[in-house]
Amino acid sequence: MLDSLTQSVMLLLAAAFIVAFVLLLYMVSPLISPKPLKLAGAHVVVTGGSSGIGKCIAIECFKQGAFITLVARDESKLVQAKKEIEKHAINDKQVVLCISVDVSKDYRQVENVIKQAQEKLGPVDMLVNCAGTAIAGNFEEIEIDRFARLMEVNYLGSVYPSRAVISTMKERRMGRIVFISSQAGQLGLFGYTAYSPTKFALRGLAEALQMEVKPYNIYVTVAYPPDTDTPGFAEENKSKPLETKLISESSSLCQADQVATAIVKDAIQGNFNSSIGSDGYMLSSLTCGMSPVTTITEGLQQVVTMGLFRTIALFYLGSFDSIVRRCMMQKQNCLKVEKTD
Repeated sequence: MLDSLTQSVMLLLAAAFIVAFVLLLYMVSPLISPKPLKLAGAHVVVTGGSSGIGKCIAIECFKQGAFITLVARDESKLVQAKKEIEKHAINDKQVVLCISVDVSKDYRQVENVIKQAQEKLGPVDMLVNCAGTAIAGNFEEIEIDRFARLMEVNYLGSVYPSRAVISTMKERRMGRIVFISSQAGQLGLFGYTAYSPTKFALRGLAEALQMEVKPYNIYVTVAYPPDTDTPGFAEENKSKPLETKLISESSSLCQADQVATAIVKDAIQGNFNSSIGSDGYMLSSLTCGMSPVTTITEGLQQVVTMGLFRTIALFYLGSFDSIVRRCMMQKQNCLKVEKTD
């Protein structure tokens, strides 16, 4: 009887300690979090800003009073995007500057256009690296030169602008750098042998860069958007293998403005990870590894949910493998029928 009472008391004490510890974390966490960046009057540069998620991010920042520099290749799309963004001005001082350049080709050229933008609108407070492209297909069917081109656009196209703004940010001891990765940069999927590695590379760049620049009050955000309704996604679907399409259908299609709102919010707060929806939250927790956390509570949530999320992920992986096997059997049956005919 005494032993049972002692055990009950010990359990209550342990539970009370855990509750007190969690409450303490919630109280202390805001004290160690980055100071939010105020976008009113800030200079935000968005590469790949003429359409899709990039354009919606520019609109979201403009709504909050930022000055925008849009960087993209297509001048006509830039002009159209500029007109759309300007409709959301909150004061008559805001400016949208457009610069046409391929951010993946020549670093010196990228450096020059960033310098021009800073001369006109002031130092860059936030850089959003949104320039990118996607290719889906079977590994052996993708043209070999497309692998290098994708790495240039999706990886070097983020390295060059970041390199161009980092010195000024360090001098000012403030800034935000955002990398737009993908859920395919957290999980390698059928059809993305060319695309996924380029998005995984951004994670490694972001982690290393964050460790370098954190003492200067510069914070890096990596966004992992799911399939999003954009012109780029529509183009990607034209060549997407059946297996990839079926796997993609396991999650819903997001709207670009919804994704942009979440990314801007996380960037302002200085959060390292930016995910959208419950699937995105689970993936970010599962793949957090040694990535930095913005708050103690974020780290605690990752520790607590890891086991459960890993169990759920195993069911997802089993489902994906089943899809691939079924598609392979269908192809084999079709070949048998063709041979018979």
